[in-house]
Amino acid sequence: MKTWNIEIQKVKAMANGNGLIRMQLDALVQAAPPQDDGAPSSVLSLSEANARTLLLLLKAQIAELDSRKAKSRR
Repeated sequence: MKTWNIEIQKVKAMANGNGLIRMQLDALVQAAPPQDDGAPSSVLSLSEANARTLLLLLKAQIAELDSRKAKSRR
């Protein structure tokens, strides 16, 4: 498995719907060197503002899923 360092440069748009969060963005993607422990791991880096936006979209997506649950399962 190939691993990557992904640095988000600019988020152009984010939206959630149909169970997905879609992001249009500019990113710097570079192959990552192998880890010492041998476990494959890619790294995603983003600014605090972009992380907060992503968090808000994730919360909205989870709330949408929770609203679909039967009341007896809450």
